[in-house]
Amino acid sequence: MYPRVELGAVTLYTYGLMLAIAFAAGIGLLCFELRRKGFNPSHGVWIGLIAIAGGVVGSRLLFIVEEWDRFVVEPASVIFSPGGLSFYGGLLLVVLAIYPYARWNGIGLLVFCDAAAPGLLLARGIGRIGCHLAGDGDYGLPTTLPWGTDYSNGVYPPSEALARLPDLAGWFPGGVASDHQPMHPTGVYEFLISAVLFAVLWRYRDRIRPAGRLFMLYLLATGGIRFGLEFLALAPPIALGLTEAQLTSLGLIVTGAVGLRQLSAHSASLSPLIRTR
Repeated sequence: MYPRVELGAVTLYTYGLMLAIAFAAGIGLLCFELRRKGFNPSHGVWIGLIAIAGGVVGSRLLFIVEEWDRFVVEPASVIFSPGGLSFYGGLLLVVLAIYPYARWNGIGLLVFCDAAAPGLLLARGIGRIGCHLAGDGDYGLPTTLPWGTDYSNGVYPPSEALARLPDLAGWFPGGVASDHQPMHPTGVYEFLISAVLFAVLWRYRDRIRPAGRLFMLYLLATGGIRFGLEFLALAPPIALGLTEAQLTSLGLIVTGAVGLRQLSAHSASLSPLIRTR
């Protein structure tokens, strides 16, 4: 893996680079959609700046919670890790931060969410390529498949990642995995699936009605992707045989399903979230 690239005196962190590309893609698509919906596309830039700040802070906070055992021992390495941003924490804080801006500028929240949904899905996939390049422990279980990936040069190599999971470490002699053990490149899987679903949502976005339905489909898609891929993840179950990310994903899936039902049955009652100036 290539967590950093040296360009003379400049060190370029690949996770940060992919995160920047993800934000640029998401903001660019949002501006395009806002213009198409009749709004000033500059709102997309301002909303993007809010999203960058809220997304980084929120995702880092949830990552600290997820990595609490490591944080207690070595807080600085967790806080300043070149990888390690938890998407769901960022998504929650971003929604909370953007709502007052959208309301103040007469953009219905559900209209805005629909405009952002395709770009969010694609940006999430691009960001996961950053996790893959950084080798930050978000890769999957050991595999013998031909595309199994060597993460020995990552910021969190397999020997360290698997040492936290005694059941998996027991697969290897002496309970210690080689750093060269091929692992499932789950970041690549997520990018590919996200890219395909993005193309579908983007292709049919004009036909998906009423306002808010596209965003609810996005919640179903992103929740479903992460829920499924977590079966390959290096994460212990915390309840009901499911990992923390799977439980969070179930929350997104339930929110999306309930939202679709509400939109179909009570769209009139949701007009304050749809109405614009």
